[in-house]
Amino acid sequence: TLYRQAQGVTVFQITVIESISLALMILLEIPWGVIADRIGYKKTWVFCSWLFFISKIIFWKADSFADFLVERIMLSFVFSGFSGVDSGIIYLSCEGKDSQKVFGIYNSLGMAGLLTAAGVFSLFIKDNYRLAGFLTVISHGIAAFLAFGLTEVKGKRAERTEKGTFKKTLINVLGNRRIVVFLIAVAFLSETHQTITVFLNQLQYERCGLQSSAIGFIYIAATLLGMLGVYSYKVTGRLGTGKSLALFCILAVFSCITIAISKNTVPSVAGVLILRISDTLFQPVQLDIQNQYIKTDNRATVLSINSMFVNCVAIVTNLVFGALSDIFLPLAFSFGAVICAASLLMFRQCGGEGNDK
Repeated sequence: TLYRQAQGVTVFQITVIESISLALMILLEIPWGVIADRIGYKKTWVFCSWLFFISKIIFWKADSFADFLVERIMLSFVFSGFSGVDSGIIYLSCEGKDSQKVFGIYNSLGMAGLLTAAGVFSLFIKDNYRLAGFLTVISHGIAAFLAFGLTEVKGKRAERTEKGTFKKTLINVLGNRRIVVFLIAVAFLSETHQTITVFLNQLQYERCGLQSSAIGFIYIAATLLGMLGVYSYKVTGRLGTGKSLALFCILAVFSCITIAISKNTVPSVAGVLILRISDTLFQPVQLDIQNQYIKTDNRATVLSINSMFVNCVAIVTNLVFGALSDIFLPLAFSFGAVICAASLLMFRQCGGEGNDK
């Protein structure tokens, strides 16, 4: 936001850019899944990585609304192209072994990257936004070259299943009540975490009288907790998938209720951090289950359909969170508790254990 404002872009223009980008990303989600299944996951990842790199060059040199809009439109193509392909590459590379563990490592490395970038910015860059933009170009350029080192996994499985048309794939996904219920539950749990830990938590901290410096330290703590995903497989290994999903939902409900009824710092911060832990452990599990459900070679297509469905549910939940927070902030947290409790019921209803039964 500060980088764009320094180049003369207003907050309203930023929101316009983000809205256009999100709408385009949702529209491109499924077409990219179909393309990835046809040309292969490595080619898709390499193309999107280089497009990502080019978009960062534009970002670095941008000095107008039009420049930042072009960059964000390119990112819509990139993120919709990456969606589903990353988890597909990981799942097939694991060949059915330890995939949840690797998903946890993948998510934790993302958090480690975020911490590293934040540290470099705070210690060395500070107010030099152009330098920050240039280093972003360098990091994405390295990533683009590393993409050539990927091994193509598309179509290497021994158990080949029918390929089917896109229409048939769409019907198979959205016509399967168990999958639809599971995806709604995932959306409820994930978006409660996203909305509260990214947006509403700041309003709650102000409600408790916290200063900006304290909020910064809490953010660091929450980011560090985001690296606990590597232990997700140990939790499910000890409790089983079904009980683990129940635990994550119960922790989320407890966190939301705690934040809703509290005006004090310690319970509020504890609620946010527990919610972060719950989601961190939950994401590798749900990614693994989504991949277990898939019995077709069109894996990227199915995962893209899943992602689009989850995003559509998220749009609705975000609107409700926003409306309730404008009325009375604790109502928004209470809504989070309700839909997380609904997730628990949905996971129980659909089985929620993928195909390991």
